[in-house]
Amino acid sequence: MRIVIAGGHGQIALRLERLLAARGDEVAGIIRAEGQSEDLRSAGAEPVVLDLESASVEQVAEALKGADAAVFAAGAGPGSSVERKDTVDRDAAVLFADAAERAGVRRYLVVSSMGADTEREGDEVFDAYLRAKGAADEEVRRRAGLEWTILRPGALTDDAGTGLVRLEARTGRGSVPRDDVAAVLAELVESPATAGLTLELIGGSVPVAVAVKSVAGN
Repeated sequence: MRIVIAGGHGQIALRLERLLAARGDEVAGIIRAEGQSEDLRSAGAEPVVLDLESASVEQVAEALKGADAAVFAAGAGPGSSVERKDTVDRDAAVLFADAAERAGVRRYLVVSSMGADTEREGDEVFDAYLRAKGAADEEVRRRAGLEWTILRPGALTDDAGTGLVRLEARTGRGSVPRDDVAAVLAELVESPATAGLTLELIGGSVPVAVAVKSVAGN
């Protein structure tokens, strides 16, 4: 498969790129800065320098041309402003979905967040982030041209992955290593039977492959 990842230099994205490249997939990662290119190459991914805050849908569709799947893993990141939660976490996600439809890429994964909700109350930056993620998720769900799956991890950690997770429509609060989030995404990208599902993810007791097969069969 050829898989294009938006936010290719993110912590989850780099882990995912290594997993996909190791199993023989062709991987490209969209990044903002040329200086991040070598990190992607080291992970086995082709760097594509493109700023999703300023790119046109035509430019992004060109980057997606020939892909079998697209993964939106971009984010404004810690310390960013409320405004960038909207321009990256919301607007760039919508742009990437537009471009995927234009390029004919049907399989579409979104790395969202547990608690994402357009009605989230509060004036903190994190509240704005969850509203932006919720708005992006709602927009993706409207896309009849996409076989979308939305993944909403709990609190992310840098602990070593266990390969054991809880993946359900509703899991309740919890944490999950970024390693295991990447492993779940790698399974989901090859599981079109999960299309149309919004899934929460935390650490658990079920092996990743079994967890994905279980939700795909529901």
